[in-house]
Amino acid sequence: MEYRRLGKSGVKVSEIALGSWLTYGTVTEQEKAIACVKEAYEQGINHFDCANMYGATPHAAEKVLAQALKPYARDSYILTTKAFWPVGSGVNDRGLSRKHIFSQVEQSLKALETDYVDIFYCHRFDPETDLEETLRALDDLVRQGKVLYIGFSEWPVERIAEAVQLQKELGLHKFVVSQPEYSMFNRKIEHAVIPVCDSAGIGQVVWSPLAQGVLTGKYRKGSALPSDSRANTEAVNRSMQKYLTDAYLDKVEQLIGIANEAGCSLAQLALAWVLRVPGVSSALIGASRPEQVTENVKASGLKLSDDILKKIDAVLAN
Repeated sequence: MEYRRLGKSGVKVSEIALGSWLTYGTVTEQEKAIACVKEAYEQGINHFDCANMYGATPHAAEKVLAQALKPYARDSYILTTKAFWPVGSGVNDRGLSRKHIFSQVEQSLKALETDYVDIFYCHRFDPETDLEETLRALDDLVRQGKVLYIGFSEWPVERIAEAVQLQKELGLHKFVVSQPEYSMFNRKIEHAVIPVCDSAGIGQVVWSPLAQGVLTGKYRKGSALPSDSRANTEAVNRSMQKYLTDAYLDKVEQLIGIANEAGCSLAQLALAWVLRVPGVSSALIGASRPEQVTENVKASGLKLSDDILKKIDAVLAN
């Protein structure tokens, strides 16, 4: 496993990180989840991602992750959580107000059975809360030691720039990490988000680098969904539909050929492709079986030749 700095911060994260979205606390039984975390840790992954709303109920995935990480020294891994999405029916059970952020951090720390999280993300931008209120709340959490580093997920680029400037003007702790979707099939962050973040020293921890599993080669044109796949669960299937089209599956077939030429699996090719970007600190994978972790970590340190990258670009441009 190779490691990269998280933006311009001093902390280093594994190039491959293990996420909990749509798996832990939901379709993956706790024993399987614990086995995946164990394999990840033993393979050198030191970066475990979660959120307050992951799982069948609020904080469910955090509780599973807490059990899975118990055997390991707390200072040996990077633990994250997030808040923004509704976690209850109350008018203040959502958003990025000081009240909601403080409440959710306390509940996340309890669920994760820890005194602090390494990274706290604002899960989306909240247009109903003054940005300064959010940024001061985050700064207070860092000063209290409950959060070590702060970040955001899927914020509009103009709001990223505004927050960076406001943190500078007010002398607040800076954002060091962005968590956007990024893959061969979703390159929206390349045009503006990455350049703005690079200039501010903000690293990218990208989610869905395998396009919801479509870039593993498991889903093929003209074939039924594998019976044991996550795509057969309703929630996952809804999020994958945009990629389960003939246009994308045709690209998958071509990319499989390129992966064979490169001497790796399609998943490893796709992960190495997102990691080719210097501003990407880590790529988040999901896993329901330990062997998936074992295969995916092989992408760490995999360098794709200029010839392979050109062939990939040709496929993605069509």
